[in-house]
Amino acid sequence: MMDFRPVLAQPLFTLLGAAGQFGIFATLILAVLLGFPLSEAASIGIIGAIDGPTSIYVANELAPHMLGVISVVAYSYMSLVPIIQPPIMRLLTTREERLTKMDYAPSPVSQTALILFPIIVTIAVGILVPKAAPLIASLMIGNLLREAGVVPRLVHAAENEIINIATLFLGLVVGSTMTAQSFLQWDTLKILVLGLFAFVLDTAAGIVFGKLLYVLSGKKINPLIGAAGISAFPMAGRLVQRVAQEEDFSNYVLMHAMGANTAGQLGSVIAGGVLLTLVLPMVGL
Repeated sequence: MMDFRPVLAQPLFTLLGAAGQFGIFATLILAVLLGFPLSEAASIGIIGAIDGPTSIYVANELAPHMLGVISVVAYSYMSLVPIIQPPIMRLLTTREERLTKMDYAPSPVSQTALILFPIIVTIAVGILVPKAAPLIASLMIGNLLREAGVVPRLVHAAENEIINIATLFLGLVVGSTMTAQSFLQWDTLKILVLGLFAFVLDTAAGIVFGKLLYVLSGKKINPLIGAAGISAFPMAGRLVQRVAQEEDFSNYVLMHAMGANTAGQLGSVIAGGVLLTLVLPMVGL
C-alpha cells in the first residue's frame, strides 16, 4: 500500500535503492567462502534486503530447511533498524554533510503516471526477472488498488483484515518449521552474524553512494539519505530524518529519504528475483 510519489518525483534516488542491495551479494560470497552451499548462501545473503517477505520467499525456494532461521533473523534485524543504523550513519558522514539542507520542490506526478507505474513495473520485472514476478506483483497490486481510487472497500480490507490474517498465518506456518534440530545449532549463530554483516554493508554502501552524490551535486544532496536505500519501509526513511534533525532541528529531508526508501523496497524485490534466477539453475532446483 506504499506511495510511490516520492521516488517518481525524484527518480535519481533509485540509484540509492540499488546501492542499498550491495550487502546481499557480498554476504552471499562470504557465506560461500565460509562453507555454506550456494543455495544456503543465497538465502543468507537475502537477509540483507531487510525485507521479511522477500527473505521468506527466497529461502523457501532455495533452502526451505532454513526458512525458520532466515525469517527470524530477517525480522529481528528489521526491528533493530533504529539501533543499528544511527552509529553507522554518524561514523560515515561528517557534521557538515549531515547539516546539508535539501529543497523539496518535487516534479508533479500525474494520476495517470501513478496508475501506469505499478502495471509497467510488474510487466517489465516479470519479463526481465521472471522469478521476481510474484513478489513484485504482490507489492504493486496494493498500490494499484490505492491509486485507482474506485475500490475503497478493497483498499480498506488490504490495509487491515487481509494483511492481519496473512501475517497471522505466516507466523504460524513459519513457526511450525522451527524445530530444535533446525534452529538450535552453530550455523544459526553464523547466520545471525552474516545477516548483521549484510545489513551493515547495505547501509554503508548506501551512505557511500550518497556521499558520491553529495560531491557530484555540489554539496546539495545530504548523504544521510543513502541509509534509507534499504527495504525497511518506512522506518529507515524516518530514521534518516531523526538523525538529520539531531544536528539541526529545522533540517527536513524526510521526503527525499522516503524516495530512496521506496526505491530500496523495489530494489530488494528485484535483488531477490535476480538471486533466484541465477542460483536455481546452478543448484538444479
